[in-house]
Amino acid sequence: MSSSDNYESAATTANAQVAQFEDNRKGLVGQIQNRLHQTPSLVPLIVLVFSIALFGLLLGSRFFSPFALTLILQQVQIVGVLAAAQTLIILTAGIDLSVGAIAVLCTVVMGKATFSYGIPPAISVAIGLAVGTTIGAISGWLVSRMKLPPFIVTLGMWQIVLAANYLYSANETIRSQDIEAEAAFLQFLGYKLQFGGATFTLGVVLMIVLFIVLAYALRSTAWGRHVYAVGDDPEAAELSGVNVHKTYMSVYMVTGFICGLAAWVMIGRFGSISPSATTGVIGNIQAITAVVIGGISLFGGRGSIAGALFGALIVGVFELGLRMAGADPQWTFMLIGWLIIAAVAVDQWIRKVSA
Repeated sequence: MSSSDNYESAATTANAQVAQFEDNRKGLVGQIQNRLHQTPSLVPLIVLVFSIALFGLLLGSRFFSPFALTLILQQVQIVGVLAAAQTLIILTAGIDLSVGAIAVLCTVVMGKATFSYGIPPAISVAIGLAVGTTIGAISGWLVSRMKLPPFIVTLGMWQIVLAANYLYSANETIRSQDIEAEAAFLQFLGYKLQFGGATFTLGVVLMIVLFIVLAYALRSTAWGRHVYAVGDDPEAAELSGVNVHKTYMSVYMVTGFICGLAAWVMIGRFGSISPSATTGVIGNIQAITAVVIGGISLFGGRGSIAGALFGALIVGVFELGLRMAGADPQWTFMLIGWLIIAAVAVDQWIRKVSA
């Protein structure tokens, strides 16, 4: 065999750098634009650090205390988990208006299974997770097989789930003291851990672990690459061998499962189970806000799951900082509104680097 036919030997001596994109951009602005394009979570991280520094200068040790900083994590734990779910949908160029309603329905299912049917709390939690996953599968099937727009599907699902929630629960609230006495496991994620002056709940721990797992899955697995590919161009993804239907189904089912986790976090956070919890109405908006501020593109295919966590924390920092400063709560909405517009404007500016 000639040396030219010895492919394995040739491969060992070949240059591993088979392709390289040369950055021809000139000037500081071009380099910054390119860097932000390569690292989508950099912008929300800068905004988060700037906002913490700003309120730290204005409020001093009151804001920089371990209790205050960990209180932000406790406040955003529900929105953070819902934002993780919303991120998956938006990465596929969709949007889910039903995540908050699914979470509330799952809390009701967990409570009814335990108190009305006598099912052990651990199994009730599993049933709630299964219900969330099933609702996600229905939405995914309608989007993938029926080719219905995600906005319309989840808008309808939002109304259906909210109505089912009130009908199934008969609008009855399960009190915190009853859950604590008879089904403490439902409040498990509300258990508090002390580190110095900081206070964490298991719900916060779950939120951080969830983001770590999703970051790994999106960055280092074939499934994660398929999610980005489908969000960027589903037709091109299908031509390259990606099972688009399977990817859509998996994304919506995982999203429903995460909504079930958010339900468990809600019970731990609030103690009680109420079908009229505000999360069912505004949870969707809060999750979308965190995702948009976190730099995930509403056009799909671009963004980092870490950005969603930073986005949720930015909202938490503004809410707590302005409250401690004694500002009118309306300032929070105004500033967050400007942040949303600024985040979309920055996303459009960064996208020009790939145009």
